[in-house]
Amino acid sequence: MIAVNKDGDYIVAGSDNDAYEIGRFSKKDAAAFEKFEADMTEMALIFREIAENRPPNMGGGILEMWNAAKIGNKLRKYSTEQQQKLIEIMACSLGDYLDNRFETDILKGLYAGDGSTGNFVHPYSTGSALNLLHHEFGNIKGKLGKWWHSKGGMGGITQAMRKSAEAHGAVIETDAAVKKLLIEGDPKNGGKAVGVVLEDGREIRAARIAANCTARILFTKLMDVAALPESFGTRMKNFRYGSGSLRMNVALSELPQITALEGNPHAMEEMKRSILICPSLRYLEKAYNDARMTGYAKRPFVSMNIPTLMDDTLAPEGQHIASLFCQHFNPVLPDGGDWNALRDDAAQAVIDTVTEIAPNFKNAILGMQVLTPQDLEREYSLTGGDIFHGSIHLDQIYSLRPAAGYADYRTPVQNLYLCGAGTHPGGGVSGIPGRLSAQEILKDAKKRRAA
Repeated sequence: MIAVNKDGDYIVAGSDNDAYEIGRFSKKDAAAFEKFEADMTEMALIFREIAENRPPNMGGGILEMWNAAKIGNKLRKYSTEQQQKLIEIMACSLGDYLDNRFETDILKGLYAGDGSTGNFVHPYSTGSALNLLHHEFGNIKGKLGKWWHSKGGMGGITQAMRKSAEAHGAVIETDAAVKKLLIEGDPKNGGKAVGVVLEDGREIRAARIAANCTARILFTKLMDVAALPESFGTRMKNFRYGSGSLRMNVALSELPQITALEGNPHAMEEMKRSILICPSLRYLEKAYNDARMTGYAKRPFVSMNIPTLMDDTLAPEGQHIASLFCQHFNPVLPDGGDWNALRDDAAQAVIDTVTEIAPNFKNAILGMQVLTPQDLEREYSLTGGDIFHGSIHLDQIYSLRPAAGYADYRTPVQNLYLCGAGTHPGGGVSGIPGRLSAQEILKDAKKRRAA
């Protein structure tokens, strides 16, 4: 990652030259950063082990007690200091966590921005540091905290999945929206899912159904939530959504010329990183407060990636695409406001923010796609525009995701499973929720055959 600001400063973290880069600002922080990185790697390893295993179900009987005991036994191998570090990053605020380690504003801003991604909370809100750890368990060829750029864009991932599924006999339909679930019997007393009804009226029957939509959509739109057990139905209605995110995809006539990198012989390589605009924790506080009071940050946190620097098939020669991930944009506007009316103003705030660090950016824009929280919900069925299918807060993770007693990807309806980011361990395009869900589905299928 590289953080830049309008004053022409920049700082790089996560390179082979961290000590020098950070030492330009603070020798103390350069020394502290080595321990910070070691701690984050250590915590990411522990968190990865937790993330890759199905959580125990609360109240699930002796088998779940055994599952919890196995997980507890794994955690026992970690020292008291390691366990303390894990609890601290899970319970501490993002601001306090960084203030306790660094003195340089732009360095704290870099990690505050990364840690706020997809999390619409004040940076000094209790538990907000957890999101920083959540972003650290990415894994590329054994390197923790790293994430891939997919050649061909995110569609390259889904096309690869499609080819693999079809090679194993799957039949895939697109543009086939589901209208409702077909359920036989009473969901409160042994009801089971037997298929779906599509918007075009067709019925498709199935022995098992795996849903990758949000829990809110599955249980309140595709079926009657009142038919579910009361406590579960209440939990689904109250599950919190809203990552406070806005996405922009921008076609550019030329590469952004970042003032802070002028004269840097490695500027092109640096621009292949995620370019973050979040110069301080105070900047992030103001962005959040603006969004709470007026609907959107006047100077938002922006994470800009330029995928054409790694995949030149995405744009004509000499031209580029910039992908902008932006915080904070309130999914529920004050005073009943409408995002359709604010879209242009919000987009302009992002453009102005990027132009402050790259003066040619605004005039280089050939076209753009702006996705407000409302657009993300309408176009991609992300409830509240939430990229994580539900807030990653302490009361909505692990055995409580999506609800106590249902952290095993099963639901109160027999043969109906959740397999998306609304389950453990949450979002991030890791594939882990789907794999863990598939394991539970296969277990049930084997039991049924054995019976």
